Amino acid sequence: MDAKTHWEKVYQTMAPDAVSWYSPHLATSLALIERIAGARSASIMDVGGGESTLVDDLLARGYQRVTVLDVSPTAIALATERLGSAAEQVRWVVADITEIKLEPHIFDLWHDRAVFHFLTTYEERVAYVRQVGHVIISTFGSEGPRKCSGLAVMRYESRALHREFGARFRLIESSTELHHTPFGTTQQFLYCYCQID
Repeated sequence: MDAKTHWEKVYQTMAPDAVSWYSPHLATSLALIERIAGARSASIMDVGGGESTLVDDLLARGYQRVTVLDVSPTAIALATERLGSAAEQVRWVVADITEIKLEPHIFDLWHDRAVFHFLTTYEERVAYVRQVGHVIISTFGSEGPRKCSGLAVMRYESRALHREFGARFRLIESSTELHHTPFGTTQQFLYCYCQID
């Protein structure tokens, strides 16, 4: 089963607040974004942000140039329905981030919470990193789960995650967060902010 088929099945069969990664507000992500890209005219890419509420909170804070990319058309449709007329302020892209070719350097900040750890092959990770500029990336930490949504995942500590991005990136900061899932378990997430020198 390819990525699009897998995630379409997930989003077509599970409620948005019933998936393990759901959070009503991504407080850690929001705090980092506001600190790193404080100007409301900053161009922000949210990768894998289909059903995430991050876009709602960015719009509420006055960000004007938000792009949301997800491999699942269903996830994008659910988010645009939730936002109503506010969805017109967002650029929506349905694509696999390892396959699409984005125009270089068009985003001031790239945000990814929980896409990169699903890229289990070297080729997928290289294709992803080729697209990235300044990035806030969140993956499962070294004590996070080994599988998510039925798929194997990669787990990282900050130096290993930074190495995936290579020498042109500088690791500015990292932290871990315990995410409380809707079904009462916890998952360790690692957050890293890497900047192109």
